[in-house]
Amino acid sequence: MSSRSLKIVLNSLRGWPLLECRQWNDSPQRRRERRAGAEKDSFSVLSQRPLRLCGESHLSNSQMQISTIARARHIFLLLLCFSFSFLLSCAGKGQQQIAQQPQPSPQSQQPTAPRVLRVCADPNNLPFSNSKGEGFENRIAELIAREMHANLEYTWWAQRRGFIRNTLKAGACDVVIEVPASFEMALTTSPYYRSTYVFVYRKDRRLDLHSFDDPILRRLKIGVQMIGDDFSNAPPAHALSNRHIVDNVEGFTVYGNYAEQNPPARIIDAVAKGEIDVAIVWGPLAGYFAKREKIPLEIVPVSPQIDQPFLPFVYDISMGVRRGDTAFKDELEGIIERKRPEIESILAEYGVPQIKG
Repeated sequence: MSSRSLKIVLNSLRGWPLLECRQWNDSPQRRRERRAGAEKDSFSVLSQRPLRLCGESHLSNSQMQISTIARARHIFLLLLCFSFSFLLSCAGKGQQQIAQQPQPSPQSQQPTAPRVLRVCADPNNLPFSNSKGEGFENRIAELIAREMHANLEYTWWAQRRGFIRNTLKAGACDVVIEVPASFEMALTTSPYYRSTYVFVYRKDRRLDLHSFDDPILRRLKIGVQMIGDDFSNAPPAHALSNRHIVDNVEGFTVYGNYAEQNPPARIIDAVAKGEIDVAIVWGPLAGYFAKREKIPLEIVPVSPQIDQPFLPFVYDISMGVRRGDTAFKDELEGIIERKRPEIESILAEYGVPQIKG
């Protein structure tokens, strides 16, 4: 109980009336008052002096003791009531403060880790990617990460046989930035660009090549890319073989000498040096390295786009995620759609031939 409450109790006790009995007055006036009903009983509230019985001047010792005990009991009960009321008041205020205090949400208690975009890429495969972040796949990955408000992390692995198995399928990353749209080993997004194989030759040769059916191809030394460690033929090699153009064809592995920088560039270097007359190369690679040669080179899309019975030279390119990761695929497709102009601008900066339609 506070000092203020205790003072109130003591003040209230100080004003308590004690009962005192007047001396019996049997005068004619008192008899008249009693008959008139002015005096309702023989006891009246007079003062704070000890209780006196009619006909006695003072209480006996035993009566005084009883009066003192009764008075102490009243005081104790009153103090108990005030104390109980005070405790209830404090408890109510405490509950109100607890109820009004904002409770932290589960999210505020556990800070969320920043999101991470994990990309699998080749560390030495310009113009697509490298460990310095100089490829157009690197640039597109950075754009995607910004849109996702995510940190960008790479798993580096040379694009050889087993690349997808050891990276995407193994859970080492979540997306490969460039795969054919029809790629069966991954769940692919909608395409974000379409490109083609091209003829590459020196401008000072004025060859004017456009088609696999041009007769001049039979007299030229032709360079084509070979795919894989087993040197499988790329589509242009098949097209030439179908036309019995074989003896004047030289193969360049797509992978090149991985100990050197930019190994796929060797076939373009051979054209610039005059080691071959014409190269038939995948467009993004040709467009990037042709601009970096000292000798001006001509780049012409091959024709037809599809050789009979069914040999395509134009391909849609998508991003690849793990099969079943549909929500992530949908998120990537939304970003591709929103940022398509920026993506196309990046591709143009790297000299990638883009086929519309």
